[in-house]
Amino acid sequence: MKIALFALCLAAAALAAQDAKVTPLITKDLDGIAGKEVKMLTVVYAPGASSAPHKHNAQTFVYVLEGSLVMQVKGGNEVTLGPGQTFYESPEDIHTVSRNASSTQPAKFLVFFVKDKGAPNSVPAK
Repeated sequence: MKIALFALCLAAAALAAQDAKVTPLITKDLDGIAGKEVKMLTVVYAPGASSAPHKHNAQTFVYVLEGSLVMQVKGGNEVTLGPGQTFYESPEDIHTVSRNASSTQPAKFLVFFVKDKGAPNSVPAK
C-alpha cells in the first residue's frame, strides 16, 4: 500500500513539475512534538499553470511572493491572492483550485507545512 501511494505521489509530482517549479527550503523536526516536522518550500507556477485537486494532510500556510493565485478548498469560496496575501488549508481540506491567475506572468509563493515526519507534501484527492 505504501509503495502504491508513493508511486501515485511521484506521478502527481511529475505532472505538476511540468507547470510548477518546487524548491525545498528547510525541513526541521519540531522539538517537543514527537513525529512532527515543519517543511518550507517555494513554488513557481508558470503562466496559466494549475494543479489537480489534492490534499496535504498537514497544516498548510501559503504566502504569495509574486504574481497572483486563485485558491479554493472544497466547500470554501474561491479567492484570488496577490503579493503579501495568505491562504490556509487544514489537514482535512481538499484543495480543489490552485492556479496561476495570469496567462502571461509566473506566480511564486511560499508554502509552510506542519505535518507528520516523512509524510508526502501532497496526495491526490479521492
